[in-house]
Parts: sequence; C-alpha cells; structure tokens
Amino acid sequence: MSGGPSVHVSIESSCEKQVQEVALDGTETYVPPLSMSQNLSRLAQRIDFTQGSGSEDEVDGEPREREWTKHEPDEEEGTVKFQPSLWPWDSVRNNLRGALTEMCVLYDVLSVLKEKKYMALDPVSQDPSASKSPQVFQLISKKRSLGTAAQLLLRGAEKLNKSVAENLENRRQRDFNSELLRLRSQWKLRKVGDKILGDLSYRSAGSLFPHHGTFEVIKNTDIDLDKKLPEDYCPLNVQIPSDLEGSAYIKVSIQKQAPDIGDLGTISLFRRQPKTKAGLQLSISLCHSSGEKKNQRAPPERPKSDDHLYVLEHNLHQMIREFHKQQLSSVMMPHPATAPFGHKRLRLAGPQAFTKSQISALQQGEGLLEKIIKQAKHIFLRSRTARTIDSLASRIEDPQIQAHWSNINDVYESSVKVLITSQGYEQICKSIQLQLNIGVEQIRVVHRDGRVITLSHQEQELQDFLLSQMSQHQVHAVQQLAKVMGWHVLSFSNHVGLGPIESVGNASAITVASPNGDYAISVRNGPESGCKVLVQFPRNQSKELQKNDVILESKWSHLRGPYREVQWSRMEGRNFVYKMELLMAALTPAP
Repeated sequence: MSGGPSVHVSIESSCEKQVQEVALDGTETYVPPLSMSQNLSRLAQRIDFTQGSGSEDEVDGEPREREWTKHEPDEEEGTVKFQPSLWPWDSVRNNLRGALTEMCVLYDVLSVLKEKKYMALDPVSQDPSASKSPQVFQLISKKRSLGTAAQLLLRGAEKLNKSVAENLENRRQRDFNSELLRLRSQWKLRKVGDKILGDLSYRSAGSLFPHHGTFEVIKNTDIDLDKKLPEDYCPLNVQIPSDLEGSAYIKVSIQKQAPDIGDLGTISLFRRQPKTKAGLQLSISLCHSSGEKKNQRAPPERPKSDDHLYVLEHNLHQMIREFHKQQLSSVMMPHPATAPFGHKRLRLAGPQAFTKSQISALQQGEGLLEKIIKQAKHIFLRSRTARTIDSLASRIEDPQIQAHWSNINDVYESSVKVLITSQGYEQICKSIQLQLNIGVEQIRVVHRDGRVITLSHQEQELQDFLLSQMSQHQVHAVQQLAKVMGWHVLSFSNHVGLGPIESVGNASAITVASPNGDYAISVRNGPESGCKVLVQFPRNQSKELQKNDVILESKWSHLRGPYREVQWSRMEGRNFVYKMELLMAALTPAP
C-alpha cells in the first residue's frame, strides 16, 4: 500500500452551530448564536446560590449536589453543570419560608416592647445644637465662600483704582521730552547752544517776509509737581516775540468812497485807483490785535452773530486741494525742493498789479480766484434765499410756507423745495409746490406743472414772487375745497384784470355756486390788497330789491340777486380755508 498512489482526504470542520431545521430542498437552518447578554444570563442560571448553606442543603446525609448529579448525565469537562430544582414549587416554598422567618422576628420584637419584661425603651434627649448643625455648617460655609469672593473683588477694584490713578498721574505729569517731540512734529525746531529755537516763518516755502519769526522753547518749572496739578498743565513753555503775539488777518471790504479813507490804515495794493464816478472803493486792510487788550477791563459787549461760513470754508479747502493736486500731477516738482513753486509771472501778478485780462492770458482755464468768487456768490445767494423764506414763514401765518433743503448739493448750485399749505388741509391743498435751484447769480424756479421762471439775485424779487404764490394758493384752496364740498366752479383766474392794481404780482379770483344753484361765493385775493369775499343770495331772499310790476311770473324770483360782502375778519376759524368751509357748509341746503 505504501507504493500505491496517494489519496487526498478532505477534513471538514464540525459545525459549530446546531441545525434547527432542514427544508425539503436540503437547506439547513441553523440556530443563531447567543449574544453576550444571553450567554451571561444562561451561565448565571447554572449557579446554585444555596450551595454550602448548611444542613438544609443536605438530604439523607448527602449534599443536594450529589442528588442533582444522579438525575442528569455527565457533561463534558470544562463546562458548567446545570443544577435544576428538585420540584417546580421549590422557589415558592423558599419565599414563604423567608417571609415566615421575618414575621416571627417581628412578632418577637413587638412582644418584647409590649410586655417590657425583658427590655425598656426610654427616649433619648437630643441636643438642639446637634439637630441644627447641618444648617449652621451650611451658613458658615456660604459665609466663608462669600467672604473669599468679596476679598477677590476688593483686590481687583483696588488694582483698577491704582491703574486709573496712575494713568491720570502719567497723563498729567507728561515729561518734557514727549511734549518736545510732539512740538517738533508740527514745527521746525533746532538746538542752538543750550537753547531750543523754533521757526514761525514761511521762508522754506519762498516767503520774503523780513521778520525772523523765531520762538524759544523752555521747561516749565513754575508748578510744584508734588501738589495736585491743574488740568491745563504743560511741562514746556513757548516764548514768542512780542511783535508776533496776538492775531492778524486781512480784511477786504467794498465801501463807499470817502475823503478820509487813507486815515483808516488801508493800503492800496493796486496801481490803478478806482474811478470816482462809481462811488465805491475796494479796501484791503491788515488788522492786528495783541493779547494786551484782553487783560484790560472793557465794558461787556453784546454778543455778535457768528458770520463764519463753515460750508464756504470747507468748499474752499477742497477746491484748493484739487487745484494743488492738478498742479502737482501736471507739473514737475522744483529742484531743489525749497525752490518756489509755480509760474514765475503768476507770482508777480499781485505785486505788479496785473489786470484781469493779463492774468487770463497766463492761465489756460478758469483761475482759482474766479472759482473762489463763484463759490462765495453762491453761498451768499443761498443764505439770502434762506433768510427770505424764513422771514416770510415767521411773518405770515396763513398760509404756511415750508422749505426742505437738499443735503446733496454742488459747490455752485443748491436746491430747496418750497411747499405752501394750509394748516389742517395739507392733503387737499397741494397746488403750490416749487423747486428753487440756486445758482451763482440767479435762481431758477420750477413749478409743479413744469413751468420754469428765472429770478435774479435780488432778494426783493424772490420775496415778491413768493407773496404772489401764497396769494394764488388761497384761491386754489377754495377751488379744491369746492370740489370736496360738492360746489360748482363757475369761473377761475390767476390774473384778474379788474379792480385795483397790485404793486406786487396780480390778484386771483374764483366764483363757486352751491349744489342747488341758489347761492354763489366770489373770492378775490391779492398779494397786497388781501382777501375779499362776496356772497350772492337768491332774489326772493333779498330785502333790498323792490317789487317790480314788469316781472310777474314766480320763476324769475329764483334768480340770484346782488352780491353782499362778508366781514371776513369777524368770521370764526383758525385760517382762511377753515372759514371758507364753514361758509360753504352754512349755505349748503339740507338734504
């Protein structure tokens, strides 16, 4: 057999899972393996918790374990033997036996307490402090924790107070070197010997002013640092020459020519004197005020209005920056950097008194002076317009005039929207809405219907125009009110050719009739003459008309008679439109 061919033997591992079912087609269904929890419970059921408990576990001198071994077959080694109960009611018997034991013990305890033969129970006195000890300990612990937190907060507050005080002290006690560094960043300083000198002149920019403009910087030692320092304390002091103290400015004014104009200290900067026929003279004055006059006692002066134009100042600064930017971008910088900048002939235009034509010939476009003049004209025209509108609004209560200025404007043009309304009837009376475009030398007025009117820079012309518009507003308000009240408009005109002539604008008139046609109201309103209201009654209600033998039929009695004027000042009402509404309501027949 050893010499025969080898035979391959296949060894198949035994099935670890038990077969639960074999189907008709030969498919085997295996029992699923136990999970970890199921396996643990299975092993726990095999443990005998009554093993080794004493004589109760032995029956006929043999342990119960031996009896269990007689009834079940031997199992493989290494596996836990399952020890079932002897009979099904074994667990019930054990529970009843445990309950009986507990009841017996309870009966014995109660009998001992009741008979008092064997033991007596006396109440034990309790210490009141011992019962409250948990609460006391809790309060003490809370108090300690709160005290610790308060100490931490107090320490932090002290540190903060110290840091704030140190910051204030450091801010007040600024050292001399830091202030000197700040001064050096804004002014030109140099050290000459043991002195620190500064330069106030504009010689580095090409100025030919003969004054040296030197000031000295010294240390301030007048204040004791140990004491409390004032708020305006500064560790350095600046000494300026006496002839440079105070303020100086150039004043340009146009005034009427006077024979003693030279006594005012005015210096003429032009070669050609103005013509005497005009009656006006341009005065350019250099004004200087020193600080000595402030120390002298002077009578209190009345507060003057602030004439400083901040908007014009901002526009001029912006225009000068743009001008310099254009010049720097188109012209090469001078070499060296301290050389004068710009055209040489333009720098001589002021000292040599060039005329406008000569300056225009040297410039390629509009000059800086022309731009400044245009901006100044626009600012002054805008202020005049605002002053005119405000004066009319404060002087005339009916109708009301409102101005809404635009925040987005041009340097040469501004716009304002003017509304003329009546109090309480803003939704009905919206006829007069004006848009004023304020330019350099004129004002363009745009009406609601698109009509454009051009006004000059004269303040009186704008005032007359607004007065005429306010007069027309009253007549337009009557027209709108008649439509709401159901009255009929018979005639309407913004420019009446009859009656007295108005010195300002033209008068407006309107005639309305009641819904049944019995009454008629005629209104004439002028900017100067004012308002005049007439009412026409039916002929049969007029007592002034005498009976006429010619008119015999009664139908002619329904015609309206003559007009009668209404005493408008004695009418009740807060404004013109309200009085007109009461008058129409009184003349409207009841339904």
